Amino acid sequence: MSARLGHENVVIGSLAQIGRCGLFLLRILSAVPRSFQHVRETVRQLWFVGAMSLTIIMTCGLFIGMVLGLQLYHVLSIFGGTSATGSVVALAVYRELGPVVTALLFAGRAGTSVTAEIGLMRATDQIAAMEMMAVDPIAYVVAPRFLAGLIAMPLLCCVFCGLSIFGGHLVAVDWLGVDNGTFWSNMTANVNVWDDVINGLIWKSLVFGAVISLIAVFQGYTTPPTSEGVAYATTRTVVASSIAILALDFVLTAFLM
Repeated sequence: MSARLGHENVVIGSLAQIGRCGLFLLRILSAVPRSFQHVRETVRQLWFVGAMSLTIIMTCGLFIGMVLGLQLYHVLSIFGGTSATGSVVALAVYRELGPVVTALLFAGRAGTSVTAEIGLMRATDQIAAMEMMAVDPIAYVVAPRFLAGLIAMPLLCCVFCGLSIFGGHLVAVDWLGVDNGTFWSNMTANVNVWDDVINGLIWKSLVFGAVISLIAVFQGYTTPPTSEGVAYATTRTVVASSIAILALDFVLTAFLM
């Protein structure tokens, strides 16, 4: 009986947390027009969460593309279809690996940083001081970081996909001997702009960027003002973002594909 009550409390607590997060999103959206007064802060956050994440995004994208090219070449060689290596690499990257892996990396690098920064502002009473000075912390602190994540995520996903395809080309063409013209011609013939690039790359990355940014700012803004609370908030950001990304990936794939 006690175990059942414990599970019910966990479910109720999780649903309540999702509800509070949804209400917090409404507060952010209502503060977005006022946040346009702080464009410099939005640009600074865009540099922080976007440009500062390029190194890990580019490195991981390159090596994932190389691994894909190597693995798919050997699998396709069983069926005599090594000429389709470029197409399969592009479809796998555009539809799934690009948005999902970029989102997981973005949550681990930028999401935790945003949560920790806002959490420390809460712990050091900077947010309370803004409220006392009649400065809306949602418009000045939260909304710029939310918008920066929303803008940066699709751009980082494009960079990831480009480096992945380049890595697959390096392995398939320069190492394993697939014809260069065949690699690119099959890719351009089989990759559909709307089904693969727009649905798989743009829409997924936009949704993932919004979800990760929302979770990051919500966890930071609502964290208890202690060092332990900030540590738990950053952990919750990674865990909740990862679960949300994989769950939403299934939902979006079912509806878009």
